Amino acid sequence: MNGFFNINKPAGMSSAAVVGVMKRLTGEKRVGHAGTLDPEAAGVLPIMVGRATRLFDYLVDKRKEYETVCAFGFATDTQDATGEVTERGENYPSIDRVREETEKLTGDIIQKPSMYSAIKVGGKPLYVRARKGETVDVPERTVRIDGIDVIGEEAEHGVRMRVRCGKGTYIRSVCDDLGKLCGCPAHMRSLTRIRSGYFVISEAMDLDTARELAAAGTLGDQLIPMDAPLGAMMRTQVPEELRKAVAAGAKLAAARLSGDIPEEDGVSRIYLGDEFWGIAMREGENMVWRAQMPPEEYEKYE
Repeated sequence: MNGFFNINKPAGMSSAAVVGVMKRLTGEKRVGHAGTLDPEAAGVLPIMVGRATRLFDYLVDKRKEYETVCAFGFATDTQDATGEVTERGENYPSIDRVREETEKLTGDIIQKPSMYSAIKVGGKPLYVRARKGETVDVPERTVRIDGIDVIGEEAEHGVRMRVRCGKGTYIRSVCDDLGKLCGCPAHMRSLTRIRSGYFVISEAMDLDTARELAAAGTLGDQLIPMDAPLGAMMRTQVPEELRKAVAAGAKLAAARLSGDIPEEDGVSRIYLGDEFWGIAMREGENMVWRAQMPPEEYEKYE
């Protein structure tokens, strides 16, 4: 198998555990996920299988979309519902006040993630250091939030929101910051990722379904082609007379190609006819392979 599965990860399960399940179901050794989702969170987790694992760096569409419940009344050390309470308050904001303050959290913002995030400092995830009782100065980072839609009120002073953002954004930190802006401590009660680039939750498959399909021998029917998530990337066409050069992994003269031709250091999807052959980068007058994905009959050339 070479391609992607769009998995709807259940809350309470780590992304690595989902990868383990898919390894067993597919029988493939090369399986990974395209972007960690916290164990407490649910939702879209793209799974890369076989040669698709080489495409992680080229999944250019890094847009993320989450649905979360921000609960007012107390903050925690983990910024979510699993942590120890660090502050309480009863100055509960109105939903109009919440909408007003979310506008201050859009655009390019500075975010300081929780000590319990997966960010690595000194080669170790912060949550590992936190659980050992270590104290580390958590680095601030610039993240992009394209929009926050306040959907409605939830029980026990919760507010449901939809957040559209770029990679590396911590929604739990958004909830914590929102509490500070509203003058009432807050934390993230729940989180569901509903989009990760090309992959959307309406098309995601749960693990029980994956197990049933694997048992029936039809799991491969759900495999998403390797080039499907790369639609935002340039597409370069190679003429048929260069088939042998393509199969051999040779450099390709840009002047002999058609379609989108990137500038220096730009990358593009390479096609011969309708066959996707991988990713190449423009170097001078040539396109040089960075991730070659020959069709099955040409795998001997890898």
